[in-house]
Amino acid sequence: MHLIVILIAIIAAWYRADWSRFREFHATILYLISMNLLYYFFTVDYRLWVLYSHVGLPVEMLDLFYTFLLFPCTVMLYLTGFPHGWGRQVLHIGKWVLLYFGFEAVGYWLNAIHYFHGWSLIWSFLLLMVMFPMLRLHYKRPFLAYGLSVIIIIFLLYWFDVPWTMKA
Repeated sequence: MHLIVILIAIIAAWYRADWSRFREFHATILYLISMNLLYYFFTVDYRLWVLYSHVGLPVEMLDLFYTFLLFPCTVMLYLTGFPHGWGRQVLHIGKWVLLYFGFEAVGYWLNAIHYFHGWSLIWSFLLLMVMFPMLRLHYKRPFLAYGLSVIIIIFLLYWFDVPWTMKA
């Protein structure tokens, strides 16, 4: 399932993203990648969710595919199509939240993603409702996005009781 999702994203980005704007979107791509890598860093021994492959790929490989293939395609498509006007922007964000949530819900029902330590499909939906506006905010006002990201990360680490100590 995961490889199909990634392939769909690559094909969609190939044909629909405005690659002439890659340099413009590059920093936001790196922002999403860095936020995902921070999740793996902080939860190395305390994962809140884990992706599983039905074709034998290691968990770490799936994580890397999502981080370095799916997420850049997502940012390119999301920002390429970002409309003007408040109402259209809300609809655009909503469309992407529902798209990601739909794929995650299917993955959950197919046992391709498992949740731990209180994380759930509801929490994923809430995270998506924060993530997509944050991508736009980073594109427009990166320093504000980084500042808010620190607050969000601290909240999530505290809420889910993620251990701060690292094994030696």
